[in-house]
Amino acid sequence: MTKTKKITLAVAIVIIIAAMVYAGVTGAANGTVTCPDCGTAADLSCETCGGEGVVRGTLWAILPPVIAIGLALITKEVYSSLFIGILAGGLMSASFSFTGTIDSVINDGLISAVSGTAGIFIFLVELGIIVALINKAGGSAAFGNWAKTHIKSRVGAMLATFLLGVLIFVDDYFNCLTVGSVMRPVTDSKKISRAKLAYIIDATAAPVCMIAPISSWAAAVASYAEDGQGLALFIKAIPYNFYSLLTLVFIVAICLMKFDYGPMKLHELNALQNGDLYTSGDKNEAAQVIPSTKGRVIDLVIPIILLIGFCLLGLVYVGGIFDGANFVDAFANTDATVGLPWGCLIALALIIVYLLIRGVVSLKEAMECVPQGFIAMVPAILILTFATSLKNMTSLLGAKYYVGDLMAGNAETLGAFLPAIIFLVACVLAFATGTSWGTFGILIPIVTAIFPVGSELLIIGMSACLAGAVCGDHCSPISDTTIMSSAGGQCNHLNHVSTQMPYAITVAGISFVMFAISGFVQNIWICLPLGIVLTIATLFVIKAITNKKTA
Repeated sequence: MTKTKKITLAVAIVIIIAAMVYAGVTGAANGTVTCPDCGTAADLSCETCGGEGVVRGTLWAILPPVIAIGLALITKEVYSSLFIGILAGGLMSASFSFTGTIDSVINDGLISAVSGTAGIFIFLVELGIIVALINKAGGSAAFGNWAKTHIKSRVGAMLATFLLGVLIFVDDYFNCLTVGSVMRPVTDSKKISRAKLAYIIDATAAPVCMIAPISSWAAAVASYAEDGQGLALFIKAIPYNFYSLLTLVFIVAICLMKFDYGPMKLHELNALQNGDLYTSGDKNEAAQVIPSTKGRVIDLVIPIILLIGFCLLGLVYVGGIFDGANFVDAFANTDATVGLPWGCLIALALIIVYLLIRGVVSLKEAMECVPQGFIAMVPAILILTFATSLKNMTSLLGAKYYVGDLMAGNAETLGAFLPAIIFLVACVLAFATGTSWGTFGILIPIVTAIFPVGSELLIIGMSACLAGAVCGDHCSPISDTTIMSSAGGQCNHLNHVSTQMPYAITVAGISFVMFAISGFVQNIWICLPLGIVLTIATLFVIKAITNKKTA
């Protein structure tokens, strides 16, 4: 049997099993289900009593993303896997009605995804154009030449990438694409695989944003907590956010220890020994351009400064800073899907003017960079559209009701273990749905309701919720941050997912242990140093095991 036939058979089997399971559990027939509240035959919402259908609020609501993720990991083909997941969600939401399924997939899925993320699409295209302009002007090539003489080693290149990722903490989307475009020439010159670059980008995007009080993530968390306590809770929770903090420790340690494990080891050895930065899969490279010989390092530095400055201005402008809001409140009220494209557009215009004045590009060459930048971002836009559509299907099926009821119903019996359980639930939910914001949006109200106000357990529980959301988002192949990290590193998306998974799971396991301990100890001065020691010790053990296997 050929590979194509195996894939087709696997897809067919998954869809048939999903359909049979769904039909058997819900008793769906002729496009209706039975309302659990009044017994009336109804679709997903009952017009008789207003009750919700069987699929809403049950474990089956997360079946579509499970199908999509499973197929993606098995077939190594992301577009068809995501679409089949969307289709499964449409079938379930429409109770297997043909026209209802098409309506659900098109209207609730794809159209809603495009309209809801149009601002991020614009931002992606604008960034793609800026990267193409900098490449054409010779700024990237000049920076690469400078880096060859000033950054002497692979470790230095990786740590420089890490440091830049930490410094750009205001937004994960902005972080992924900016760090990737700036550091690619440096990491390429030191024969660092694109998979390793994408991992460092991803691991310093959402995890760093989640421990930065001035970021779009802090603003989102603040908006979900009640009575204006969100930002204060966010800040108090930072020291207990084991996944984010230990991920940073993990990156530095594994770079200094000069070893890799899992699929990443193959990619790094192939890059170092053979000069192949990709190992497998499509190259995901932008169209090659002949850079200007007049380019200087300043032709990269000034565009990046303009980009950072005006994106920050765009974020606080949208948040109302010019209407009297202070800086913190402006971040708390901002909308990144509006602020980032707003600032990036101004930066793009000024960058074009600057490069024309410098004489490193002509107007015609600058305009040629517009379609080049768009083409470079097409894979990211397609995956983001499908991933967002899949999230919409999961929301339509009511996964949040199931998770909310599950957590609230078991709060009393879990006791001091609750932070560790919250961490696991948040991991699973964020992994399945591909959204950390949606995950902590579901769980934060539950966390603040089940823990005593002002208690240390409330802070630890909040940290567990945020850390789990970041962890699941970091691992998930349908996460927008994961997708844009692949785009920023110009790495095959599934290569990025498969190589970073063992690293993320290692830190997640350590974080789970630390949340279990902190539920009893409730002292950050004991727990955080213990977590750091445990992370480094775990890496030494893994290194010893991998060295023994290769000996």
